[in-house]
Amino acid sequence: MNLEKLKLYLKELSETLDEKDRELLNARLKGLFSVFPFNEYEYVLMFLLDRGKISFEDYEKLRSDYVSSNKYLELYSLAPRIFGEVWAHKHIMDLDSRFKKPNKSIDPDYNGEYDLWIDGVRVEVKSARAVNRKIKGSILERALRFEDKKPFWMNFQQIKIDVADVFIFIGVWVDKINYWVMSNRDVKKNKFLSHQHRGGIEYQIGITDRNIHEFNEYLVDPHEIGDEVIKKAKIMDKPDNYQTQKEA
Repeated sequence: MNLEKLKLYLKELSETLDEKDRELLNARLKGLFSVFPFNEYEYVLMFLLDRGKISFEDYEKLRSDYVSSNKYLELYSLAPRIFGEVWAHKHIMDLDSRFKKPNKSIDPDYNGEYDLWIDGVRVEVKSARAVNRKIKGSILERALRFEDKKPFWMNFQQIKIDVADVFIFIGVWVDKINYWVMSNRDVKKNKFLSHQHRGGIEYQIGITDRNIHEFNEYLVDPHEIGDEVIKKAKIMDKPDNYQTQKEA
């Protein structure tokens, strides 16, 4: 169940109220001021519960269905820096304990250039959330499920190509997380890489519903990320035509 279906479900239930209660609910919603976690959905549900239009068991089932279908929706409510750094870095370290926050004792030359370290490999982590690119509204209102057929956009920004050996890109939908692992060389040659700012040193890669299939070769199972990062770094030590020679 997505947000649209939840809205429709509550609308249909609200229409079963008698005329006086419908008018009262609509009037109160128009003047409703929401502060997390109290919002219009919670208000409508409580109103319907009070008027006997749903039972507590109905509410529990609805809540369970919605939560199970939107298990990563809370990530859309995180501030950009918290999502991109605090959550993303810890998430990767939780997936594989070999990933460490770098420091001078691990890498004497480290000066804050990259995000994580694993087996001598410098790793940069980038994360983005899939949003509907055809509508306006908050990021929560534009959040999408992986199987949605709507046009989406996720932009991996502030890519400094030469600071890391390998890049991990985390793509988040409300019900799924994708992981793409690309070497420094993979990023440099990617046709979707572009300057984030004219003349700047930072780049960006945009993944959309139109080009996501072109990143399939970089998809990695979450529990294989560490090994894939190390593998990519080893390939980086080979000449540029190594992969072509290997396939031949």
